[in-house]
Amino acid sequence: MTTRDRHPIGRDYQLMVSALAEASRRREAELSGAERAYQENASQAAGELARAEGDAQSADRWAGAAAAQVLDVDREAARLWDQLRRARGIRMRSLGEVPEPVPMEALPRVALPRTPAPADSTVLPSVPAADSPRVLLARAASRIDVTVSPAGRRALPRWALPLLPVVGALVAALAGLVASGLVTFGGTGVWGGPVLRGLGWLAFLAAPSAGVPVAAMSAHRWLEAKLDIGGIGLTLLGGMIAATLMSLAFAAAH
Repeated sequence: MTTRDRHPIGRDYQLMVSALAEASRRREAELSGAERAYQENASQAAGELARAEGDAQSADRWAGAAAAQVLDVDREAARLWDQLRRARGIRMRSLGEVPEPVPMEALPRVALPRTPAPADSTVLPSVPAADSPRVLLARAASRIDVTVSPAGRRALPRWALPLLPVVGALVAALAGLVASGLVTFGGTGVWGGPVLRGLGWLAFLAAPSAGVPVAAMSAHRWLEAKLDIGGIGLTLLGGMIAATLMSLAFAAAH
């Protein structure tokens, strides 16, 4: 075989070598692309896994804070219920034990927030201030203190003490005027006159102490205080002085 006959074989060989080199380059490029895609996907998966673990830890902390808040609310509710049972009145003493919580099935379904709390936060999702359990319990405690507990626990301020004899005297004078009117009207010979005169004399007897309930109610309503023994004595003193003066005037007139 001559050199001229071997030339086509040489060209074919070069073409095959070139094709093999091109295939090798494509293979290397595809392997590099696959390796890069694998690394990117692995990094993305690792990031997603880390975020999922962070969300799980945040959910655990959120659940722990929620459980602690539930225990606090239960303890405060039990304390308020016991305080309500110890209040005065038959209806209060017949309340019984603390009611059981409402079943979860009866509560409206509230979706959890889609955005998780920060990894270092244990604060519960915000709720309206008016619907906060602590606000509701504080409101119930204030209502128990105001409407159920005995009237005003603090003493009267000192500036109100000189006013008590004045109040007792004014109320006693008013009661004395009513009593004298009944006695006078009952002595005119009208039908039921003796009954009216008897009511008038009873009003005279009750006139000195008529200012005590008025003073106690005023102290409880406007000063949020209670009328102690000293205040009752001052009110009675003013009422007795006024009733005595009116009795002397009435006796002198008749």
